[in-house]
Amino acid sequence: MYRTFLAAIASIFIPMALSACAESIESPAQSPSLTTYKSATCGCCKVWVDHARETGFDVVAKDVDDLNSVKKQHGIEPRYQSCHTSVSKEGYVFEGHVPAKMIHQFLENPPKNALGLAVPGMPQGSPGMEVGDRFTPYQVMQINKDGSSVVYAAINSAGEQF
Repeated sequence: MYRTFLAAIASIFIPMALSACAESIESPAQSPSLTTYKSATCGCCKVWVDHARETGFDVVAKDVDDLNSVKKQHGIEPRYQSCHTSVSKEGYVFEGHVPAKMIHQFLENPPKNALGLAVPGMPQGSPGMEVGDRFTPYQVMQINKDGSSVVYAAINSAGEQF
């Protein structure tokens, strides 16, 4: 009788345990993460961080006093620089007001020898730089490890960013 009782208990709990394991194995992937280095006083950087979070990124924002050293450490030449620098857990860099849509696209299929993406300067109407309905077309540059770059995307209207 004791063995029958144990068999009955086992027949209930073993399938439950196995299904719990299966659910954890099949759970969706974690949100992609970025560490964003910025100045504590830059409002547009805060708005860009919100933009990235709203599109599914887990963003850790770090206020730093010397952004130039962060940019130098990550190989971002002055011609590509902007006001903040984001780094993925894979080590790719995203400089400035890069639309989160482009970062997701890049991380899904990183180009060979790419260092990351950059939006040099602070184009009006780019994510974090919205001012009413004003918009200035701009390019998202792919920065390569050898220092070269190519146009990753041309953003000609505000709607193309989202």
